[in-house]
Amino acid sequence: MASLLTMTFSQPTRTLDPGEILVREGDPGGDLYVLETGKLIVERDGVDIATITEPGALIGEMSVLLGIENSATVRADKAAAVRVVKDGIKFLERTPLVALHVATLACARLDATSALLVELKKESPGKTNDSFFSRLMNALMEPAPKRGTIRAHE
Repeated sequence: MASLLTMTFSQPTRTLDPGEILVREGDPGGDLYVLETGKLIVERDGVDIATITEPGALIGEMSVLLGIENSATVRADKAAAVRVVKDGIKFLERTPLVALHVATLACARLDATSALLVELKKESPGKTNDSFFSRLMNALMEPAPKRGTIRAHE
C-alpha cells in the first residue's frame, strides 16, 4: 500500500515552529494531518503520551472518524511540516485507499494497545487493580459512538 505521504501529495503543507500547537485538545476536529518532517508531541489531559517523528504519520484521525472534538493537543517539539487535509471525512469518502490505510492504522494501534494491557496484567498478577483493568479492556471492546456524539463517560 502506498504511504500517506504519497497519497496526500496534492494537499497543502503547513510549517510549525518549535512549541507551536497543531491541534488543541477540546477544539473542534475534522482535519487530518500527515507528518512530512520534524517532531511532534501528543499530550492528553496534561500528560505527554506520544512522540511522532515518522514521516507519513497520521494526526487527527480520531476526531475525524468519530466526529468528536480533538482528544489531545499536538505541538511541535522541533520545527515540523505537515500536510493538511481539510474536512478529513469528505477526503476519506473520496479516497477509499486512504480510508483503508487509516482504518488499518487505527486497528494496528488498537491491537498494540490491547497487547500492552495484557502484558501489563501478566507482569503484575494481583498487583493490577482488576476493576480498572476490566474497565480498560471493556473500553477497547465497546462499539464506537455515532459520529458527532460524545459518550457520557468522556
